[in-house]
Amino acid sequence: MVEKQYKVIEETGIHARPATILVHAANKFNPEIKLEYKGKKVNLKSIMGVMSLGIGQGAEIKVIAEGSDEQEALQNIEETLTKEGLAE
Repeated sequence: MVEKQYKVIEETGIHARPATILVHAANKFNPEIKLEYKGKKVNLKSIMGVMSLGIGQGAEIKVIAEGSDEQEALQNIEETLTKEGLAE
């Protein structure tokens, strides 16, 4: 299992468009990938799960990957977060 914490910098937070981008990135990989916010974990491969967290700007989030290509999955999610200007 690998995990990493990020701070959301997108001024509108993780709303529909960024959530869709993250879910699309997560679905490219086999491992179970979770997104944690305020102690609640959801499947990062589920748009409804990600949207249900209501993540705003300045939020501290954690991405957790567990499975065969977990390192590669986490690295790709991190690249997506930074490239899209969502989190650092």
